[in-house]
Amino acid sequence: MARQQFQNLTEPMYYILISLLQERCGVDIMKSVIDISKGRVRVGPGTLYTLLGKFEKEKMIIETKIQGRKRSYIITDKGKEILLDEYRRLITMVNDGEVYMEGEI
Repeated sequence: MARQQFQNLTEPMYYILISLLQERCGVDIMKSVIDISKGRVRVGPGTLYTLLGKFEKEKMIIETKIQGRKRSYIITDKGKEILLDEYRRLITMVNDGEVYMEGEI
């Protein structure tokens, strides 16, 4: 099921998973997404915690610690595999379009 549901990641999904290559709490994930995307992508708390729940359910991330209301997460091997598949898919798309877009950019 996870393979099909997460076949193509949305931008927020992609950047959240990249962010979780290091252990982070929710606030730090939101800041990291902004940093990684150079401000182009922002994730609000509603979107973030919805996606974290889905990722955790599919064992793409695990919760690493809880301090009061603060919860930290990190990507699992399964999550890394899905992230890497998406990275390769995006590279393939760019490469496929490169010849056709030459001179258009």
